[in-house]
This record gives sequence, C-alpha cells and structure tokens, in this order.
Amino acid sequence: MDSLLQESLFFGFFLTLACYFACVEIAKRYKSPLLNPLFWSIVLTIVVLKLLGISYSTFEYGAKYLNYLLTPITVCLAVPLYRQLRLLRDYADAVIISILSGTLACAAMIFLMSKMFGFDKSMYASMAVKSITTAIALGVNEELGGIQVVSIMAITITGTIGPIFATSVYKLLHIKEPIAQGLALGTGSHAIGTSRALELGEIQGAMSSLAIVVTGVLTVIIAPILYSIY
Repeated sequence: MDSLLQESLFFGFFLTLACYFACVEIAKRYKSPLLNPLFWSIVLTIVVLKLLGISYSTFEYGAKYLNYLLTPITVCLAVPLYRQLRLLRDYADAVIISILSGTLACAAMIFLMSKMFGFDKSMYASMAVKSITTAIALGVNEELGGIQVVSIMAITITGTIGPIFATSVYKLLHIKEPIAQGLALGTGSHAIGTSRALELGEIQGAMSSLAIVVTGVLTVIIAPILYSIY
C-alpha cells in the first residue's frame, strides 16, 4: 500500500480532511468537550496509517499543502474581531491587562519548569512557544534553534487541553463574562481554543482572536529575552 501511494500528490491532504470531518460529525452528534475534533482526527489519522502500513513520509508528501493555509486561516480570525470593535474599545484596558498577565504567567511557568526539569536551551526554545498559534510559533522556534517536532507537539497538546476543560473551569470559577471566556481561550490555547470560543459565541470568538495576535506578538518579544537569560 505504501509503495502505491508514494507518488500520490494529495493522499495525505484528503486523508487529513476525511479524518477531521469524520471527527467533527462525531463531536456534533455527542456534544462532549472530550471529543475535540482536532485531537481525535490526529489519533484517527495515525491509526489509519498504521493499519494500512503507510509511512509518514508518504503521508506528509501530500499533507504538507495544508501548512500553506495556516497563515490565511489565522488572518481570517480578524473578521469576528472587526464586528466587535466597539466592545473592544469599551474594555481596552481590561483586555490588554488580561492578555499581558496571561502571556507573562505562561512564559514564567515554562521558564521555571524547564529549569526544574533540566532542559537544555533547544528544548526550552521548543516549549516556550506552546501557547501561540503555529503560524507564529514555528518562526520563533526556528530563530531560537528549537526542535520543531517538539514545538508542534506542545502546541497541539496545549490547544487540545484548553477547549476540553474550558467549560468546566468556567463553571467551577463562575466565569460568565463572554469577554473573559474568550480572552482565556485565546491566550492559553491559541487557534484551537478560538475554534471553541467561536462555538460559545461571537464575542468569545472575537476576544479569543485578538488574544491570539497579541499573545503571539508578546511571545515574539519575551521568548528571545528569556532564552538569552536561560
């Protein structure tokens, strides 16, 4: 099977889409936060590749074209933000403080935990970008000399955990304000969290979209500084 598909230009592309949309339909049917489509589509794709004996290089040959969509998809998140500009102006101070404190807390946590576990600089650089969207994270990772595979894994796990537990955390802490919900998801779980925020409401989606951009910019500034100290 692997040899038959080695020259297939779009096999990986269509397999990824098929697995993702299958998981989306399952999530819609059962409506559980544990059924995150992105996470389970990754698992399903791995299972299919293993069962059919298809190598990763064969899969990646076609799936790589999905990477070209990362940047335009991130830019499209500006649409819900534009619709909520008035709300953004009214709560500008609270929004800026929230995103800044969240980004700094994340940066400090990764720095301290990396020191605690004795990570080398390349591993720290890989983990430092875990809470920003992949389109920005890979550029920072390359500049700092991180390990791309580790960064992608950390980004995926971070993005997956946020949407799974977000609703439960909001209920536990009585967080009912849509702005706060959106900022928390965007700051902590980047684009994957924003997809969940959009499901909660347009205000949550808009604030999460803003948080992605600002968190990314702040991390681009903060990460190299902490890396030089590390």
